[in-house]
Amino acid sequence: MTPRQAIIETSLEMERLDLTRGASGNISLRTEAGFLVTPSGMPPCTLKPEDIVEMDMDGTPAGARKPSSEWRFHRDIYAARPEIGAIVHSHPPFGIALASHGRGIPAFHYMVAMAGGRDIRCAPYATYGTQELSDYAVTALEGRLACLLANHGMIAAGKTLERALALAVEVESLAEGYWRALQIGEPVILSDAEMDVVIEKFKGYGANAQSSGG
Repeated sequence: MTPRQAIIETSLEMERLDLTRGASGNISLRTEAGFLVTPSGMPPCTLKPEDIVEMDMDGTPAGARKPSSEWRFHRDIYAARPEIGAIVHSHPPFGIALASHGRGIPAFHYMVAMAGGRDIRCAPYATYGTQELSDYAVTALEGRLACLLANHGMIAAGKTLERALALAVEVESLAEGYWRALQIGEPVILSDAEMDVVIEKFKGYGANAQSSGG
């Protein structure tokens, strides 16, 4: 499968998983010269390989389509994080519910560590498509592979499209669990020491173990 087709298939899967609907959300994949990103305002079911926009790291697009309005944070995340190879941005219902209150996801469950740290932060609000939003997102992702965006949605990243999408699914599941827990009251939060233990254990878990030869 070509990289462009892989982006389309991931877009369709993101819609099937109810991580996004219609033309909302966007996906990118790092290339040698920059990155490929979904076009602006096109639902996944309409996408063809030639619709995927090639961008250089200066923000210059190639092709007939306009890039996603959020191309800046894709570019800036790749520039800041050389280990990241793919990014998915979605507007999932439970992630939005928390983000609309400016809430991140604390360590109410040990699987929060899948995003790389002791919590999943929520970046402050800024208008979509702006450099301000990109700056907030890059900061919220420091030491992490996922974050929420206040009054907006979620970003999840990984070495591959498969891993970025899988993390987005996990974060939305955690957002749902945290939202449900809050209906009863504030849940018990795991200690920093316990989360550090879990983070260390996850270095040898699943795909992480395979990538490091474990």
